[in-house]
Amino acid sequence: MLGNDLALRRLEEKITKENLWIYILSLLKERPLYAYEIKEMIRERFGFEPATITAYVVLYRLEREGLVESKQERGSSDNVIRRYYRITEKGIQTVEAGREFLKRILKLLEAPERSPDAD
Repeated sequence: MLGNDLALRRLEEKITKENLWIYILSLLKERPLYAYEIKEMIRERFGFEPATITAYVVLYRLEREGLVESKQERGSSDNVIRRYYRITEKGIQTVEAGREFLKRILKLLEAPERSPDAD
């Protein structure tokens, strides 16, 4: 958590769990993954843990929108059949546009340098 301040906690929720799609697509740019693996990687890499059902709902929505595609495959190490998700070209374009948007917002939020004479 960013702090005990309610405003900061709301910001964290909005930027993480409520925009889970950008984290999922970022991970899928690296390689195809199955849902539970995605959830674990989000926890490890980004430091928050989405609810399992939320991750599945977001994956289904991303697939409906054509940002990911899925296919059942047998795992190479354990021979278990899982549904693996892959990012599509449209998904790559969308996650890059999302990253650029966030960069623009951060730049706008940066305060201009104050000169020592400003006081």
